[in-house]
Amino acid sequence: MGESSEPLIRIFGILDISAEVVTMLVIILIVAAVSFFATRNLKDRPGKFQNLLEYAVEYLDGFFTDIMGRKSARKYLWYLASLFIFIIFANYSGLIPGVGIFKYFKAPTSSLSVTLGLSLCTFVFIQASAIANGAKHYIKHFLTPIIPLLLLDEFIKPASLALRLFGNIFGEETVLHNLYDILPIGAPILMMALSLIFCAVQAMVYTMLTASYLQEFIDD
Repeated sequence: MGESSEPLIRIFGILDISAEVVTMLVIILIVAAVSFFATRNLKDRPGKFQNLLEYAVEYLDGFFTDIMGRKSARKYLWYLASLFIFIIFANYSGLIPGVGIFKYFKAPTSSLSVTLGLSLCTFVFIQASAIANGAKHYIKHFLTPIIPLLLLDEFIKPASLALRLFGNIFGEETVLHNLYDILPIGAPILMMALSLIFCAVQAMVYTMLTASYLQEFIDD
């Protein structure tokens, strides 16, 4: 339960292309295309599209500034904002009619394999950024009598991020499908409306915790 769907294609007998992978590739292409067209002709007097994207970037900048301070937020915004954008697109992809039922598409974050992969990337990013911020400072962080607990905590953090995101999105999709089976008209629409907020909150929580975990090393 919660594992990736059956592979659609198997390359060289070892590389599986599942519905989650297909959906992730579509999300990456969409985000890349939007980024390309949004930045290829920037104007001092922007139009509605550029204004919308600039507002989104400013919002994320302010969101992470409140957590980390302006200097750290600007330094790590490239990763934190990318993480937020991918997760919110992945979460919302599950609300598209047919996704989760049509075998070629499935919300990536409803799979534990995907959320574990994201959390592994986040774990590596936090540790590498902390070391780059100062190797001596990084080592000093662990030089306490409770070093075993601190080391264990560093591995628990990405696991908790993965399980929290997976559990919430998988649970939301399960409830939505069950409601559709019981009452096809009305109830699923209400649940989807609530999911619009729910999916955004999950993306915010995941990236907020990531920023907080990174800030622990920077502030020590």
